[in-house]
Amino acid sequence: MAVTLADVAARAGVSSATVSRVLNGNYPVAGGTRERVRRAVAELDYVVNGQARALAAATSDLVGVLVNDVADPFFGLIASAVQAEISAGAEPGGGKLAVVCNTGGSPEAELTYLTLLERQRAAGVVLTGSAVESAEHTAAVTARLIRLAASGTRIVLCGRPPLTLPDGGIAPATVAFDNRGGARRLTEHLLSLGHRRIGYVSGPVERSTTRHRLEGHRAALAVSDRPLGPDPEAHAERLTVHGTYDRASGYDAALELLRRDPELTAIVAANDTVALGVCAALRDRGLGIPGDVSVAGFDDLPFSADVSPALTTVRIPLQEAGARAGKLVMGRLAPPPGGVATVGTELMVRGSTAPPAVRTA
Repeated sequence: MAVTLADVAARAGVSSATVSRVLNGNYPVAGGTRERVRRAVAELDYVVNGQARALAAATSDLVGVLVNDVADPFFGLIASAVQAEISAGAEPGGGKLAVVCNTGGSPEAELTYLTLLERQRAAGVVLTGSAVESAEHTAAVTARLIRLAASGTRIVLCGRPPLTLPDGGIAPATVAFDNRGGARRLTEHLLSLGHRRIGYVSGPVERSTTRHRLEGHRAALAVSDRPLGPDPEAHAERLTVHGTYDRASGYDAALELLRRDPELTAIVAANDTVALGVCAALRDRGLGIPGDVSVAGFDDLPFSADVSPALTTVRIPLQEAGARAGKLVMGRLAPPPGGVATVGTELMVRGSTAPPAVRTA
């Protein structure tokens, strides 16, 4: 039986009118009361217009595109490609309205947007970027996606791991990135140049992309023919600094790595934006790139080839991946076998990496 507005009001201990005011946001409500209503909505899984949706199978012309940071070129490239496919349509006038939802990297905002899109009976949802690796959050996202799919919403994951549904239902189509393989090839490139003292600036620990790229880096170090020290794993851990995916984080992390090992000859950054911060910190310390320290990034964002020296990085075809996700969410492309299409990566060797300089005592 569908949960009603009255059920939410009873759970929160308020009137139905108060619940309506909180949900519509068109009337001032005391903070404590508003929190009780929101908690009751979450506990009961209440969805506005739930009865109307049960009677009408049709979805709206809206497709939501969730991104972690709309100002980040990584997400901008994906979102613009997805939006182009959504808006185009197979025929004139056949497109839908793409709405880009900026979560700011907040797990709570991600859940809120999914609920709002469910209320709007969205025709499709594309979730981009890495996933938060939390059992609680994964369960909450899965529950919302199951409800969306049940109401006719087409769901696509782009740049995040495939999702397994607990009830054995059809999992969302997934356009995944080969983050492990790309990171491994990048570190193998540095090892082949002769680098052994390699620092790594990682992303937030709770993100899937962070873990996959770090695993690829560590995998390359593990099979190095000349591991550094008696405990290579401990050495790699000491030369890893976690941060966020922005320039300031790269700057601070580079200084911390140099403090931990002043003899570093190379630094791998979690992405190209982080690599910019790493380069700035090295220059401020009077170190040349790549003469003193080689620097590498990941993603191959548009500026990577234009900085000086040009950045060695791993290319993900973000626009192609976004276009594919857009076609999938519009139903113009059949889901890949097994529901998962893995987008390959390419090592782009440029001027920011070179063999380590011979240092004299």
